[in-house]
Amino acid sequence: MLTQERFEEITRIVTRDGAATVPELARLLETSESTVRRDLVQLDSLGKVRKVHGGATAVREAEPVQERNMQEKYSRNIEDKRTIAAYAATLVRPNDFIFLDAGSTTEQLATYLTEKDAVYVTNGITLAQKLAQRGLKTLLIAGRVKATTDAVIGTEAVASLQHYNFSKGFFGTNGITVEEGFTTPDIEEAMNKRVAMEHCHKCYVLADASKFEALSSVSFAPLSKGVIITAAQEALNVNSYKQHTEVIVL
Repeated sequence: MLTQERFEEITRIVTRDGAATVPELARLLETSESTVRRDLVQLDSLGKVRKVHGGATAVREAEPVQERNMQEKYSRNIEDKRTIAAYAATLVRPNDFIFLDAGSTTEQLATYLTEKDAVYVTNGITLAQKLAQRGLKTLLIAGRVKATTDAVIGTEAVASLQHYNFSKGFFGTNGITVEEGFTTPDIEEAMNKRVAMEHCHKCYVLADASKFEALSSVSFAPLSKGVIITAAQEALNVNSYKQHTEVIVL
């Protein structure tokens, strides 16, 4: 494949998916990872994609939402997060095989989950500890630890998720827009979320009002992929979202 053809194909893939990793692009283009890395440097300088650690993201007009650490996330909209988590916990049934995404809202689930005949798989270290301490059957996926969010991420984490078939998954998000769907600042966390969603029969996205009309740099799923569970209806105009997916407002 000629250089210009690779440029066009990389731009097409990244624009379509919102993000792509170097190994993923190398596999799709049947070329080496070093070649892809050089191409991404050129495409970034041309403004075609945005090069990030481990891959590339699509060029966005809006400024991305900056990711906060877990302590900052816990302090925001805590009552709404508890309301959302309490409802989400009621959706778990006996014999469910559940994926729980790392995040400040999903971590609140540990307080409300009571179903002991379900199995819980997570990439959230603190969440796994809380679930295990409450006597729930808990699996923590393998991978690299991201200190700011206590999430397990990376290629090993993605590979682990590909072995599972979940009945339900509960996900966090940093931003939600009609155009870009569900977004997050980190390409590796985005890949985790994307792969986990692909392996869930039913996906729920837990989001307080601050996540709506916020845009992060990497899209991990369109709105149609997940049912949104939110609270504080007076702060939202959910009608535009209901045209694209189910929205449960508490």
